[in-house]
Amino acid sequence: MDNWVLNGTGKTATHLSIAVVTLISNLFAPFASIATPPRNPDKTVNCDILVAGGGLSGAATAYEGLLAGKTICLTEITDWLGGQISAQGTSALDERPTQRVKQFYSRGYLQLRDRIEKRYKGNLNPGDCWVSDSCFLPKDGHEILRDILKDAEKRGKGKLEWFPNTVIKDLQKSADGKIIESAVAIQHQPAKGAAPINSFPLSQTIEDAFSYENSQRFNKTIIRFLPKATPKNTTSPRWYVVDASETGEIVALADVPYRLGIDPLSHLEPSSSSKTNDQYCTQGFTYTLAMEATKDAQPQTMPPYYMQYSPYFSYELKRLADFDLVFTYRRIWSPQKGEPKTFGGVKFTTPTPGDISMQNWTWGNDYRPGTAQDNLVYTQQQLRSLGQLNPGGWKGGLRTESLRKAEEKAFSYYYWLVAGTTDSQLGNGVKTPRTNNRFLSGFNAPMGTAHGLSKYPYMREGRRIIGRPSWGQPEGFTIWEVDISRRDYNDEYYRNNLPADMYRRLRATLAGLEAASVISGKIDPNKALRRTRSTIFPDAIGIGHYAIDFHPCMEKSPPEAPGNRERPGERRGAGQAYPFQIALRAMIPQKIDNLIVGGKSIATSHIAAAAYRVHSFEWSAGAAAGTVAAFSLKNAIAPYQLVDELPKIEPQLIALKQLLEKNGNPTAFPDTSIFNQNWEDWK
Repeated sequence: MDNWVLNGTGKTATHLSIAVVTLISNLFAPFASIATPPRNPDKTVNCDILVAGGGLSGAATAYEGLLAGKTICLTEITDWLGGQISAQGTSALDERPTQRVKQFYSRGYLQLRDRIEKRYKGNLNPGDCWVSDSCFLPKDGHEILRDILKDAEKRGKGKLEWFPNTVIKDLQKSADGKIIESAVAIQHQPAKGAAPINSFPLSQTIEDAFSYENSQRFNKTIIRFLPKATPKNTTSPRWYVVDASETGEIVALADVPYRLGIDPLSHLEPSSSSKTNDQYCTQGFTYTLAMEATKDAQPQTMPPYYMQYSPYFSYELKRLADFDLVFTYRRIWSPQKGEPKTFGGVKFTTPTPGDISMQNWTWGNDYRPGTAQDNLVYTQQQLRSLGQLNPGGWKGGLRTESLRKAEEKAFSYYYWLVAGTTDSQLGNGVKTPRTNNRFLSGFNAPMGTAHGLSKYPYMREGRRIIGRPSWGQPEGFTIWEVDISRRDYNDEYYRNNLPADMYRRLRATLAGLEAASVISGKIDPNKALRRTRSTIFPDAIGIGHYAIDFHPCMEKSPPEAPGNRERPGERRGAGQAYPFQIALRAMIPQKIDNLIVGGKSIATSHIAAAAYRVHSFEWSAGAAAGTVAAFSLKNAIAPYQLVDELPKIEPQLIALKQLLEKNGNPTAFPDTSIFNQNWEDWK
């Protein structure tokens, strides 16, 4: 062990009883409430910052908090740090070329890239993949992050309390509901004689993980988190809770306002596929898997449920219809070079025996539910009806059945890829078997699980908070499609399909100084100047750059149904984005003053979230969250007080931004200015 502190079926209620429970819950919501665990907590832990979620955003939060000398409590449902690069298996860094060439990232992310390269003896891309400049083994992602946090703890003289296999179960709020005063968590370990952790897929363990009671599978440790003792003569928060979870678990559990799914068509979200909100259509999620190329053909066993999912699978496009291309797309290990090959305009080297590929394919192991019958991330209304927002009722906020079906689909996709002969999108005669491959499973396999799937699915979208009412956004701050998209909104679709007033407002939003003239009608909206950069936020505390990339939900339930199709119009908003910023207002939820939101749950729209989700963004958001929490504690000020007077000058906000920049955490891209409209070099 290293020097870390390592911490180590119900009845269906009637509609009437659900309504009564909901009414009582609403009546007493403003007051402090917490379920009484079946026994007193086994331990109490004090922290300056409690971070829920050990993915990249959570790790970055911990990294900056440790460097600031704070005590960090970091919980994670799996036993690996890193989220996307480890437990979720997507260990292929999604980056944009210009940002990569300029190495314009947060300091911790730069250190992560540097350590990946050093671990593989000067090779940043040991998988020789073509989707990224860096594809590597998931377990190494976890171990590299573990060492980075260990070093940050030493350098900053902070303290890391790391809680793997741990979930937040309950929150206790102050009487006025504005402060999270404590949190109760459950850590699980294998029961005596039971199978080790990671023996079973998530769908078989998640409900048990959120239960206080011991089970045949797990023994539970109940942990209460409290703030460290501080002087009582301050009215500012004594600690901060950061939601860095993959789906916005604390956001849901704290019951702050948030969005899910598609936002209604508006001048701010002009490419929306719906005139009304659709909470059920979120981006698809994926259980990744690893497979190894072999010299000889291997026996391939058809899963018993394969025929249920086989009508879905496809190479998707003719230019992608090549096994070698798909295998090497996210190849994470390649001990020897294959032969050069070009297909569909992509250059790569062919697989050789011993090569390992991680599979993450839209028309493969993506699971894309989009209806009230199968959505993965429960809405607030669904959570209330299920009792998950009652004290002690929280079970993670996910539909277990959709997790199970996604697992089955991932196993089925592997079989299709190596043995299948059908293609749902391209027809007959395209897909041929390639049986000289084997599925990798086992605790020493790349995914670290007995079953071979990732420990947790790769989540592209979860709950997204609605920020507090702000200057220019009285209904709550949000980063919208028009804030980042490079799309030409003068094209025929928008001119012909948006209502005239909506189109005029869209053009005015993008017109800068000509906005008033466009709204008044003095300038034809089609002739107005168009801003050619992202929105510049005065409270920017982080950066990101990626395409608006969609894996849309399917139109009907179940997603794998024969003849099903993607939700019409969902890809309309996809495309290139300008380099963009992360606004502090996007990380501050309504109602609760000591909750900071990082990662994919910040206040973005459905379309903007399709870009605000990749590796370097998550790190930047986490670095900002850790810095904001430490800065707020040091200066006895709540985060909302840093922005509540905007657009007036906020001296403390300026000091925060200067601290971030000084520490090597950029808040803006080079040459960001209202006068710089040329971003063509940023590809």
